[in-house]
Amino acid sequence: MAVKNGFLYRILLVVAPWLYAALSRVLFATCRVRVHGAENLARCEVQGKPFVGVFWHYSVFTAVELIRGRGRGWAAMVSASDDAEFVARILARQGVVAVRGSRNRGGLSALKGLIGLMRAGYNAAIVADGSRGPARVMQAGAILLAGKSAAPVLPMAVAADRYWAFRSWDRTMLPKPFARLDLWYGEPMTVPEKPGAEEIERCRLEMEQRLNELYVKAWGVLGRDAHFDVI
Repeated sequence: MAVKNGFLYRILLVVAPWLYAALSRVLFATCRVRVHGAENLARCEVQGKPFVGVFWHYSVFTAVELIRGRGRGWAAMVSASDDAEFVARILARQGVVAVRGSRNRGGLSALKGLIGLMRAGYNAAIVADGSRGPARVMQAGAILLAGKSAAPVLPMAVAADRYWAFRSWDRTMLPKPFARLDLWYGEPMTVPEKPGAEEIERCRLEMEQRLNELYVKAWGVLGRDAHFDVI
């Protein structure tokens, strides 16, 4: 990667988000989307207030693309690392407000930022296993956010019949042109207001289980046990 704050790096910060936005719109325009569990999404939307959508990191490109234009606006937590500046700018081009912070850096400030945006009417999108994993292990951020905002947590999973899986820690997926995409919504969870440590852990484990069960169901319909058998 170009040296931080160097000329090439600054050019990439400007060009990459525009390029990704253009290419992704062309790519996803060729895909067919099927939605499962729409009644679970409706249970959140009918309340007339924001909710917290959670999904595993492997599906981040596809999940953001599929939800960004639906209903009210979306805000997402993005890592505070320097490299994540590209992600934040890409999200901005996609119409998603990025709040910077992670488990180890600026997490509390980002959480407060997301709460403020949810009070302004935005839904929150949270990568449940964070920016560095471990893969498909739930972190507590979404539970804390839900407890402080009184918003339900909606688990989501995405599967595709044709895709690339990168050699990253979670085998991040990118659909191939003309893929069939299946977007699954699971049963939403209500987190108690101002939960204590034991309640947070109970909700974290329960949501981890719901996400993994939804993941298995989504890929099982396509005859797969997991998404990472394709390179």
